Amino acid sequence: MASAKKAVLGPLVGAVDQGTSSTRFLVFNSKTAELLSHHQVEIKQEFPREGWVEQDPKEILQSVYECIEKTCEKLGQLNIDISNIKAIGVSNQRETTVVWDKLTGEPLYNAVAAPVSPGPSDPAAVVPSGSSVPAAGASSVWLDLRTQSTVESLSKRIPGNNNFVKSKTGLPLSTYFSAVKLRWLLDNVRKVQKAVEEDRALFGTIDSWLIWSLTGGASGGVHCTDVTNASRTMLFNIHSLEWDKELCEFFEIPMKILPNVRSSSEIYGLMKAGALEGVPISGCLGDQSAALVGQMCFQDGQAKNTYGTGCFLLCNTGRKCVFSEHGLLTTVAYKLGRDKPVYYALEGSVAIAGAVIRWLRDNLGIIKSSEEIEKLAKEVGTSYGCYFVPAFSGLYAPYWEPSARGIICGLTQFTNKCHIAFAALEAVCFQTREILDAMNRDCGIPLSHLQVDGGMTNNKILMQLQADILYIPVVKPSMPETTALGAAMAAGAAEGVGVWSLEPEDLSAVTMERFEPQINAEESEIRYSTWKKAVMKSMGWVTTQSSESGDPSIFCSLPLGFFIVSSVVMLIGARYLSGMP
Repeated sequence: MASAKKAVLGPLVGAVDQGTSSTRFLVFNSKTAELLSHHQVEIKQEFPREGWVEQDPKEILQSVYECIEKTCEKLGQLNIDISNIKAIGVSNQRETTVVWDKLTGEPLYNAVAAPVSPGPSDPAAVVPSGSSVPAAGASSVWLDLRTQSTVESLSKRIPGNNNFVKSKTGLPLSTYFSAVKLRWLLDNVRKVQKAVEEDRALFGTIDSWLIWSLTGGASGGVHCTDVTNASRTMLFNIHSLEWDKELCEFFEIPMKILPNVRSSSEIYGLMKAGALEGVPISGCLGDQSAALVGQMCFQDGQAKNTYGTGCFLLCNTGRKCVFSEHGLLTTVAYKLGRDKPVYYALEGSVAIAGAVIRWLRDNLGIIKSSEEIEKLAKEVGTSYGCYFVPAFSGLYAPYWEPSARGIICGLTQFTNKCHIAFAALEAVCFQTREILDAMNRDCGIPLSHLQVDGGMTNNKILMQLQADILYIPVVKPSMPETTALGAAMAAGAAEGVGVWSLEPEDLSAVTMERFEPQINAEESEIRYSTWKKAVMKSMGWVTTQSSESGDPSIFCSLPLGFFIVSSVVMLIGARYLSGMP
């Protein structure tokens, strides 16, 4: 029985999916794209100061080893021979920044995250000389806001008529990307400064840290990244596909600490430890590019939206860079082989998607579990004129407005927690509509449908709302693990592995669930225009004067004081509402 099962399965491919809140390892059948087994480990986030988000790189690495071991054990219990795993791909949270010692393999600081959105300066974001900084490993997570003052000083050095940063990288100067977090580490962490001076420091995003560690670390680990992750650092020229000398000089980043840039699909090195020792690591994609590949968006104009902590909408623009006039980012979509062409994408990000559900649960106590929001929203089927703009740390595309803060408006005495829950789901959909509108204007070709993935797509109310608000069909694959699938496809298709064909005729047909609009176009437009009015009300709440003046008082900005007081009032009101029938 067991041997028959093994014979049917054929070659398998594993995928590491390393995100902000968890790490997973998944194993797929390369012939059918069927998910055979997986394991997940939660990852802690550390908040040493307001607006700072960090993670321990060693914990991240250990979680990868644990997920691989546990998944292999589960495969054994299914009588599946792990020697059938022929390759491993890596998909990762992008922009999160790690610096480590190449001689010892030890991180020099925690991973510093990219900010959920460009936000205002935090009064404590700049470490005065002589102040201590938290030490642990060196990694900056993508949600982190500490670099706002760095961005402000750098922006003054860019000529108004020559934004060479954006023209070379496709990115606006923002706290979101790795270069400014690396600059902060070089300015504020003595261990990092010393390691650079002594030629011991290596920099990378999470993919680089993992691949270097898994392929031997201090004993010959491969220091590399792929084009998709490199394109999110603000140091990479997306036209020449190389680290850019002018950009590195502008940010004062020593090029010797940067990883080698490779394609998204080639053998980087072999696993040097664990149950899969000797298996090649041969795929690497930033998480959103991986989802684009996993959704098989290989044609110009195909787009996907991933609903996670935030939302990330990518549209494949083919072999040409399309520069947005409407606040979107131009980024590398993928390069599936050393000799294969590079493909580009337009990207728009919604700062707060799944995070708003967590906020309702953890901060307001309106729900006890994330799944409960669908039940609450279903009870009322409407927000009853209530609109929720969850701009907790500013607005992303298409506004890029750091002064915005979250508001709930349109409240009446009739409003209860069910209406607020419904409004929270609508907020995710309205934000997606804003990005899609911008994308349509930039590309000139309106999307006929939207492909979706991510944990929130299990919420049928949300998916139906999205179809209604976009007024186009929303299409969801029955196999939701598209990010890991994309990394596995890249790894299995690599030269020297060759167990996964990316030819259109060989790609497995994926069954889809389709949500059609169920309201008329006029109602959809009315709701959308009211949302835009609410967004305007959310802007201009915070100024950065507090950080510049050096006044540590949180109330030194009057609008910020009003914001905090109103938040407390909202919190008390929400707890009252949650106790009402």
